[in-house]
Amino acid sequence: MLAAVAGFPTRVWAVEGANGIGRSVAQRLVAAGETVIDVPAKLATRVRVYSTGHGNKTDGADAVAIARAALHSKHLRMVRRDDANVALKLLSDRRHELVASRTQSVCRLHRLIRELVPGGTPRALTAERAEALVNGLNVSDAAGLMRVELALDHIEDIKRFDRRLDQIMLQIQAAVKDSDTTLTRIYGVGTLNAGLILGEVGDVSRFPTRNHFASYTGTAPIAVSSGDINRHRLSRSGNRQLNHAIHVAAITQIRFDTPGRAYYQRKLSEGKSTREALRCLKRRISDAIYRQLQLDRETDQQQDQTWPRWPSSRGDYPSYRSPETLRRDGQPKKPRTSPV
Repeated sequence: MLAAVAGFPTRVWAVEGANGIGRSVAQRLVAAGETVIDVPAKLATRVRVYSTGHGNKTDGADAVAIARAALHSKHLRMVRRDDANVALKLLSDRRHELVASRTQSVCRLHRLIRELVPGGTPRALTAERAEALVNGLNVSDAAGLMRVELALDHIEDIKRFDRRLDQIMLQIQAAVKDSDTTLTRIYGVGTLNAGLILGEVGDVSRFPTRNHFASYTGTAPIAVSSGDINRHRLSRSGNRQLNHAIHVAAITQIRFDTPGRAYYQRKLSEGKSTREALRCLKRRISDAIYRQLQLDRETDQQQDQTWPRWPSSRGDYPSYRSPETLRRDGQPKKPRTSPV
């Protein structure tokens, strides 16, 4: 590829899905000192549909569609080399895989114990308690002995998963601490959630506004209005990992005495259902995460340490601050009203 474009000293590469299937090519080009921009797959698809012919998907048609999308689209993201956020994403993905494998081993262990012990055991079963239970069984038949052997094998797997999960947890904690992120100042966003968010978002500058970010996290409702009826429905799109992290933060805020709980209860008093109020809170948290990520990019990161308990101008009742309010030394530059 580099040899083919050697005659073009000034060049820009357009790669479709630089965060997905095109990641390897894009990163190799960036490592070689090339300028690469990321073309979303949906954007290239729209160009291909409106091109001449029948919109058939071929290598040549894809290349033309990607090039046209890159030439005529604004605000396309420049691809950068993998950084610490990518390392956090790899750690979060690995932890997710280990948790799934551990859950699978626990389920298989419960199945074997149920065949050895009438009624099985409670769901909350640690590896140590399971090992003591299995070793204490009096089994003499061949099938029972094999079940005991396999159960002990699963217990060893669970112990190994637990040790590896503890190691990855320490690595994520160290990486989040080294990133100097302010995400953990949001109530309900712990170290694991902060690492997951940093890894999934990557470069937050690729989102022009908090609305674009909310669409990416799946917290922006979809308008389904018709005539005089104005309504919205739940969005099932977006990054589900980020949506899950925001959901955990929302549930945590509702359980404790936080401004998020007050906001949730206020939405309930307005006639919204519990699910609708939860979605409203998730959108607020999405906006707060976007604001914190933007603050992390600024040189001056001084701000209050007790977010979101910023005192309201209406009294002692705490309120959320607008994620788009310009700040200096943690204080708003000037008050402004937020649109409804």
